Amino acid sequence: MATDGRRLQCLVTGASGYIGGRLVPELLQEGHRVRCLARSPGKLRDHPWAAHAETVRGDVTDPESVAAAMRGVDVAYYLVHALGTGSRFEETDRAAARVFADQARAAGVRRIVYLGGLTPRDVPEESLSPHLRSRAEVGEIFLDCPVPATVLRAAVVIGSGSASFEMLRYLTERLPVMVTPSWVHTRTQPIGVRDVLRYLVGSATMPDDVDRAFDIGGPDVLTYRDMMLRYAEVAGLPRRFIVPVPVLTPRLSSHWVGLVTPVPAGLARPLTESLRHEVVCREHDIARYVPDLPGRPQPFDEALALALRKVRDAQVATRWSSASVPGAPSDPLPTDPDWAGGSLYQDERQRPVDAPRAALWKVIEGIGGDNGWYSSPLAWAVRGWLDRFAGGVGLRRGRRDTERLRVGDSLDFWRVEELEPGHLLRLRAEMRLPGLAWLEMYAETDEAGRTRYRQRALFHPRGLLGHAYWWSVAPFHAAVFGGMARNIARAASEGTGGRRGGSRLRRARRRRSVLQRTASASPHQE
Repeated sequence: MATDGRRLQCLVTGASGYIGGRLVPELLQEGHRVRCLARSPGKLRDHPWAAHAETVRGDVTDPESVAAAMRGVDVAYYLVHALGTGSRFEETDRAAARVFADQARAAGVRRIVYLGGLTPRDVPEESLSPHLRSRAEVGEIFLDCPVPATVLRAAVVIGSGSASFEMLRYLTERLPVMVTPSWVHTRTQPIGVRDVLRYLVGSATMPDDVDRAFDIGGPDVLTYRDMMLRYAEVAGLPRRFIVPVPVLTPRLSSHWVGLVTPVPAGLARPLTESLRHEVVCREHDIARYVPDLPGRPQPFDEALALALRKVRDAQVATRWSSASVPGAPSDPLPTDPDWAGGSLYQDERQRPVDAPRAALWKVIEGIGGDNGWYSSPLAWAVRGWLDRFAGGVGLRRGRRDTERLRVGDSLDFWRVEELEPGHLLRLRAEMRLPGLAWLEMYAETDEAGRTRYRQRALFHPRGLLGHAYWWSVAPFHAAVFGGMARNIARAASEGTGGRRGGSRLRRARRRRSVLQRTASASPHQE
C-alpha cells in the first residue's frame, strides 16, 4: 500500500516508454490506481501489468483527450517529450506542457510530477543544448502552474535498456581503443534507474506545500571516461584505452555513436550535446521527502552490475526503443487492404513444415536480433547500413527479450504491431522508406492437418518514388523473402531455431560469475 496509507489515482503519460513502462508496476505495487494515457493503447496490452491498469486513448497535445484522462486523478505524471520530431520540437514540448498543466488545474489534480534533465550551473539558457533547454522550460511551465509540482532533474540514467546505458555499453565493449570527443572529460552524476523510480513513486505523496525542483543523482561524480573504464572493469573486459580529440563536434559525435552503437544519431545527438557541460547535483533535498535507504542512492558500479545482469539474463523490462521512433510510420495495417486511391503490393509465400506448430512458432517469435532473419545476412546488413546512413534506426536495436515478444516491442528496424501467440506475428517497418511496409508470419495447420508456414510482405507506396522502390527491389524478393520462408521452415523442422545466438550466450555465461560477484553486495533488483 501507499507509504502514507492513501490509495491515489495516478495518471501516467509515456507508459510505452522506458521510464513510464517501469513506473506503472511500481505505483501498482504501492497500492495506487493507475490510468495510462497513450496514443496507441494496444501497445500496452502485453505488458505484465496491463490487466491491473486502466488505459485510455489520447495525446498530450489534445486538450479534450487530456481533460478526459484527468478526471478523478490525484497525481499526474508527465514522462513524454517531442525530441526528434523535427526542428520545432521545443515548440511542441511547450504547447503540450501547457495543455497538461491547464487540464490538471481544471480537473483539480493534486500534484504534477515531471522527470526532466539536470542542467549545468552558471550556463546561460541560450548556451544549453536544445534538448536540455526544452526540458528546463517544461519544468518551469509546471512550476508556474497553480497545481503543486515536483520536477525531478536527472543526468545519465543507468539501467538495463536505457539509452545512456546502451551507448556506454556498446562503445566500451566494441572499441578496446577509442578516439573520443573531448566531452569524455566532462563530469556528470549518473543515477540508477531504481532510484529514479523510487523518487518518482515517492513524489506522489509529497505534502501539498511542496512545489519545487529537485536534483537527483547517485553518490558518484564521474567523467564519461571514468564510466567507460569502470564499465570495462565491472563487465570483465580488458582495460580500454581512450584518446580524446577536440575536433569532434556534438553533431559528428552523434554520427560516431550511431555508427558504433544501436542508438541512432537522432537520439545520440541530444545525449552527447548534454555532455558538453558539467551536470552535477547542487542539492539532495529530495531525501527530506523520499528518505535514503541503506545503500541508496545506488553506487555506479552496483547499478552497472545489476543492469548487466538483467541484460545477460534476458530480463530487460523496457528499453530506450520501447517508445515509438519519432517520425516513424505508425499507421496500422487496415483490415481492408483496399486503400482509397492507393495500392498495396504483396509478396506471399508458404512452406510445409515437418514439425508441430509450437516448434514453428518458437522460430517465428525468436526471429531478429542475434538470431537474424534467416536469409542473406549480407543483404539484411546492407539494408541496415543504408537505413542508418539515411538517419534511420538500422538493424542494431535488436530485441528486448531473446525468446519472447510483445506488442510494441522494437525488433531491429521493425516494431511488433500485432501478436497472436502460436499463430501470427505482424511487424511494421520503421526503416526509412517511401511508403508503409509490414511483414507477417503465420504458423498454421493446413486442410490435411499438417503444419504450414505462411509469410506476407506488404508495401503501400507513397507517390511515384514508392512504386519505383517496390519494383526496383522486387527482383531480390526470391532470394530475401523466399530464402527466409525456406530457412524458417527448415529451422522449425530441424529444431535449430535460435542457435545463431548461441555463441553470444556462451560469452555471456563466461562473464556472469564476474557480474554476480559484483552485484551480490546488494539484494535490490534493477
